[in-house]
Amino acid sequence: MVAEREREVKVNVNGDGDSDGERTVIFTYGTLKRGFSNHPLLQDLFRTGDASFVGTYRTAGKYPLVCGPYRVPFLLNIPGSGCRVHGELYSVSTRGLARMDELEGTSRAHYERLPIKVVPAGEGEEEEEAEEETAAGLTCAEAYYAHRSYAAEMWKKNGKRGLRCYSQKETIGYVKRKDRPQNLTFLDHIRFFLSSN
Repeated sequence: MVAEREREVKVNVNGDGDSDGERTVIFTYGTLKRGFSNHPLLQDLFRTGDASFVGTYRTAGKYPLVCGPYRVPFLLNIPGSGCRVHGELYSVSTRGLARMDELEGTSRAHYERLPIKVVPAGEGEEEEEAEEETAAGLTCAEAYYAHRSYAAEMWKKNGKRGLRCYSQKETIGYVKRKDRPQNLTFLDHIRFFLSSN
């Protein structure tokens, strides 16, 4: 029965005539959300018909959401740790997905795009400990997780404490890409962050 309620990852959510007909549902939890620094990418994708807003969602299970160097948010693929993370869901075309993958550095081992199960925000929140498979409105999506090469270290560095939501409060101290030292790669920044006191 759960499988019948789940929506597939590859789906044309709004039937908007995407040329390849295939769209991926992406769960955003950080700077791609409305009102945050990387949301202009999604706004650009809205204009070209390559993305549409689906709604506010939260993860069905618990995951660590932490801040790394420059207050950049990272969702860690360590199911069962952390909190049920709140964010936004978008339906994205193949073209839009390529642009999001580029932003997230999936080919450079910054983040990796992997499956995640989400439910509409507000549903079943009073039953935080309920099994994720029983959640109403369960949707299969994808999210950008911190790359596995440093995720466990990032969890330790944050004292194994995660956030429920990346809010404006967490952005205090956030540094945009263009304002970070350009002589280092993002992975260099991560390594320095993880090795610092």
